[in-house]
Amino acid sequence: GALPLSPPPFFFPSDSSAIHTCSTALIELAQLSFTKLCPAQLLIPSTMFGDLKSATGVKALNEFLGEHSYIEGFVPSQADTAVYEALAGAPKSDSPHALRWYNHVKSFGAGMKQFAKASKDAAAYTTGGAAAPAGDDDDDDCDLFGSDDDEEEVSAEKARITEERLAAYAAKKSKKPALIAKTSVLFDVKPWDDETDMDKMLADCKSIEMDGLLWGASKLVPIGYGIKKLQLMCVVEDAKVSIEELQEKMCEFEDFIQSVDVHAMNKI
Repeated sequence: GALPLSPPPFFFPSDSSAIHTCSTALIELAQLSFTKLCPAQLLIPSTMFGDLKSATGVKALNEFLGEHSYIEGFVPSQADTAVYEALAGAPKSDSPHALRWYNHVKSFGAGMKQFAKASKDAAAYTTGGAAAPAGDDDDDDCDLFGSDDDEEEVSAEKARITEERLAAYAAKKSKKPALIAKTSVLFDVKPWDDETDMDKMLADCKSIEMDGLLWGASKLVPIGYGIKKLQLMCVVEDAKVSIEELQEKMCEFEDFIQSVDVHAMNKI
């Protein structure tokens, strides 16, 4: 009998949808790999279009767009904006690829000014300038491992912005008035006896003047046997006035005052 045939070394699915899926995946993988390896050479057109207001320029653009979606890479950029603005108007129907691209870019309206920056100066696409040779062996055009220059520039910019914001915050904070600590004090001022001139005693106490001292309300409170004490309120700045020192100054009016005590005290 006949010998069984060996299976082929590679197997391709017979189902058309599976073939399409495999092909699409391979194409996407190849595009991604090439873009990562050397984007500057793969995504920039090797020839320019010359005068885009002439039929020759439009024809060159149409031929280029027959194989590309955009002037550079796979997303709109300022290169598309420059070429769009260089055209005299919409390409004719005999340039379907250019017309398709023109209508697409036009749909962005004012948003086309926000497209990503192009790899070349805008004039390079519209004045017929020659592009760099595709076979140039300059290693700087294709850095397989990337460059740290951009990252260093970004880091330096972030550091500069941070320093500026910190300096602005410090300047703003320094302009704010410092919080002044104050204390509200209620004194009990006791006379020698019931014959003491309480009005004179009050006037003497309030005659004391100190930076950071503000006298307030007062009243007489009976304490027995016809004797009344003077309750006198004041507000002092903690950094300028010592409550103990103020008590001593009040006690210097010894003809009227027997003692001075703090009845209540509250921080403001």
